[in-house]
Amino acid sequence: MPNLFSPLQLRGLTLPNRIAVSPMCQYSCEDGFATDWHLVHLGSRAAGGAGLIIMEATAVSPEGRISPQDHGIWQDAHIPKLQQIAGFIQSQGARAGVQLAHAGRKASTYRPWEADGALPVAKGGWTNVLAPAAIPFSDTYPQPIALDIAGIQKVVADFAAATRRARLAGFDLVEIHAAHGYVLHEFLSPLSNPRTDTYGGPFENRIRALLDVVEAVRSEWSSDRPLFVRISATDWAEGGWDADQSVALSKILKDREVDLIDCSSGGLVPYAKIPVGPGYQVPFAERIRKESGIPTGAVGMITEPAQAEAIIHGGQADIVLLAREMLRDPYWPMHAATALGYPASWPVQYLRAAPQGSTRR
Repeated sequence: MPNLFSPLQLRGLTLPNRIAVSPMCQYSCEDGFATDWHLVHLGSRAAGGAGLIIMEATAVSPEGRISPQDHGIWQDAHIPKLQQIAGFIQSQGARAGVQLAHAGRKASTYRPWEADGALPVAKGGWTNVLAPAAIPFSDTYPQPIALDIAGIQKVVADFAAATRRARLAGFDLVEIHAAHGYVLHEFLSPLSNPRTDTYGGPFENRIRALLDVVEAVRSEWSSDRPLFVRISATDWAEGGWDADQSVALSKILKDREVDLIDCSSGGLVPYAKIPVGPGYQVPFAERIRKESGIPTGAVGMITEPAQAEAIIHGGQADIVLLAREMLRDPYWPMHAATALGYPASWPVQYLRAAPQGSTRR
């Protein structure tokens, strides 16, 4: 059996293989409600053989959305559609996850195919964009309001309430989004966090907001279900968050009952110099895994079956998370199995068109 198709046990959850669909914003909601688009989009990737499907960045509050069309989990009315989506994913043999997020200073912006930068209030934007400090992402982005202590406590409470709803919706795991320049990442990096109180300054203060969220989320999450944290392992900018701090944080998160670090990078500042290329972020997952002793997920231009197999076989990460490649090919896991000489498990409805030697699901 290829390592890519070996199961992975995390607490009481077994992933049937090491292939995960990375959270990908669809910008297709109204008032945070998922739609049939999300059911079909995520369900087709589950039917396609991925072991884990993580739903897109899901806002824990209205002001925590990137755009007005972001997915949300800030009210109980969001739960029924999420139950349907999680249930269908699970019916295909996959595990269902959801990424909980707050966009911080990158909130109240256009959908990416419409324009860049701040969305005017007249077009559905909002004025209560929140961040650790009143420093905008760029000249074209909203001017944020610096969070006071009560505001930070509300963000933490919003993550906790969202976790409760995720549990009621039947998700198998939750992932805390602390990457890509959103609010928890903004607290981590000195470039966006010049605070002088207990949430700014030295490393132990800058990680405090994330640790508060982790504690609150874990208190609402079943002890037998895994908790992931996505981080940007480096800002790719001088004076910012870096790989050394990521290793130190990961050691602490392991002790705080986090089960896997999803290792991305960048997104904090627009001037970052990112050396994009095949597998360019995999070394972060490998280093964090080896030096902190916590399982990791590798992301970033992972496209080929042999490439993904080498990452798992070589101990660079415990899972691979695919995004754009899964948009291009929802059945990538089954095609990967065939390429690696392993019987692909196809839905029985599709078996007549499957390659010789495939098995039925």
